[in-house]
Amino acid sequence: QVQLVESGGGLVQAGGSLRLSCAASGRTFSSYAMGWFRRAPGKEREFVAAISLGGSTYYADSVKGRFTISRDNAPNAKNTVYLQMNSLKPEDTGVYYCNADVSYGVVVTGTQAAYWGQGTQVTVSS
Repeated sequence: QVQLVESGGGLVQAGGSLRLSCAASGRTFSSYAMGWFRRAPGKEREFVAAISLGGSTYYADSVKGRFTISRDNAPNAKNTVYLQMNSLKPEDTGVYYCNADVSYGVVVTGTQAAYWGQGTQVTVSS
């Protein structure tokens, strides 16, 4: 069983930065691929970024070059995946969720990911 808790959201002006964190419980964190999704007001949830067990990353075109996903798998690490968001735009506003699954492909598609966090709100003002 894995529990995911997101943090780091908030209100920021366009052009600013935020770093989101997703803390995972359980001793098998290193066995899961991790990802970030977001849901903008009135829109469906969409993929943002994902990171594999080995550290390979994949991004939505809308955030490529601005967002960076990373994870810390060290033995004494905090079992946390991060999303560094730079050059934020108003269209980045939404609730951001992290997910986890043993399958990298499932993390990217999101539909059947095994675990999801509760989300953290990001608001970018113009």
